Amino acid sequence: MIKADVLVIGSGISGLSYAIKISERMPEAKIIIVTKADEDESNTKYAQGGLAVVTDFDKDNFQKHIDDTMRAGDGENNLEVVKMVVREGPERFKELVDWGTNFDQKDGHLMLGREGGHTENRIVHHKDITGAEIERALLATVNKSPNIEIMAHHYVIDLITQHHVPNKIFDLEKIDCYGAYVLDEKNKEIKKITAKITLVATGGAGHVYKNTTNPIIATGDGIAFVHRARGKISNMQYYQFHPTALFSKRDGMLFLISEAVRGDGAKLRTKDGAKFMHKYDEREELASRDIVARAIDNELKISGDDYVGLDCREMNQERFIEHFPNIYQKCLDEGIDPFTQLIPIVPACHYLMGGIDIDMDGQSSIKNLFAVGECTNSGLHGANRLASNSLLEGLVFGHNAALKTVELLKINDFNFEDLKAIPQWDEEGMKMMDEMVMISYLRRQLQEMMSDLVSIVRSNDRLALAKRKQQEIFEAVNELYNYSILSPKLSELRNLTNISYLIIKHSLMMKENKGAFYNKDLV
Repeated sequence: MIKADVLVIGSGISGLSYAIKISERMPEAKIIIVTKADEDESNTKYAQGGLAVVTDFDKDNFQKHIDDTMRAGDGENNLEVVKMVVREGPERFKELVDWGTNFDQKDGHLMLGREGGHTENRIVHHKDITGAEIERALLATVNKSPNIEIMAHHYVIDLITQHHVPNKIFDLEKIDCYGAYVLDEKNKEIKKITAKITLVATGGAGHVYKNTTNPIIATGDGIAFVHRARGKISNMQYYQFHPTALFSKRDGMLFLISEAVRGDGAKLRTKDGAKFMHKYDEREELASRDIVARAIDNELKISGDDYVGLDCREMNQERFIEHFPNIYQKCLDEGIDPFTQLIPIVPACHYLMGGIDIDMDGQSSIKNLFAVGECTNSGLHGANRLASNSLLEGLVFGHNAALKTVELLKINDFNFEDLKAIPQWDEEGMKMMDEMVMISYLRRQLQEMMSDLVSIVRSNDRLALAKRKQQEIFEAVNELYNYSILSPKLSELRNLTNISYLIIKHSLMMKENKGAFYNKDLV
């Protein structure tokens, strides 16, 4: 058994900033960060646009940012949470700079971008790789902290709760978290890591769909194992589809064309070059993501085309290359000259607004279990996330969760007598799968079902069919899980199956269209 004061699951902006804050305040605390891939692989790394924060108080103010956030979330946001995040933003941003993150400047002033749904230029950025720059700086700070250990390629299978303690009564209203069972991929062994406080910062679940902008690790692990531990999960019906992902005939992770490109003047066109956004919203290309994504989806249904075009031909070429060097290079690599051709784009699954229910300190419904970031239902995003608010959420809630964690650690009111009785992971009678075809087949079936029936536009009939299909897939996955030695791929499939169940269940409960959720039978 490995013991820690704090166990952090995930190595993106939420988990890393949280760990740094605790390390600074309690250098004697033992902090373990587990991540299922390389230490820098996270959704944070792929965030292109930047961080939404009020810095130019001559032109911008907190109320404008609050109003923009509430408008994008279709009023389903928690107003007090929105106010807190927006108002704390500048201080958290300053800390990010202090940790060594570089943001684009000109003549000593921050260069501020604008994205859909924002009424002012307020996006701080580092070219078009802001997330990667933040990840670099945070990891450099973590690696200087002697009391933080990163365990890469360690995959969390399940949380440890009273459910795992022999002869312990499992009270659904009083669940405690004691840590997690973690698969060491290199040594092929399942470790028991116990902790006084556990943080879930596992990001999103984009690979529940065929096409997503998320990295391959985004399989909803944290939400799924908190759900299995009987933690409270909400608003899973709200899944944002980014309007502009680079079209590909291959399923999987699609390359994101940042919303900042439209903020700088790019226009949407049909395949034959006709404008269409004016038909859907007076803000046209700068409408919120749900509106733009549905507009594109509708145009594709009308035309039967595979994609629409993003028109950058009239944009300033020098500025484009300076601001979006990776997007420009990716287009060239795909044989597209964005200054003479339309960039072929499609909407792709991008960001989950729902997840683990948390309070303003990041505490979940399970005692001693915190959660931060995309895996949570924090109240910030409501029915649809405003562009570039996600990195801000990670910083603010990471800060609050760290302060509350330090408070709890200092009180030291932890009864861990039960830990001695928690067994090691039992694989007796299980067998190693001799081929992966069953896992690949079931994962593909799940993704196709979700993409066809539970996507940008839903209907009562589609959701009813999806519910039946999901149950069939769940039963097949459960049978595999019950007799197989666990692997990350099998665990991810199990988690994606849980995620699909929650999305379908919460979609069926909806009685009106809100934000990113759209059922054509509710119009």
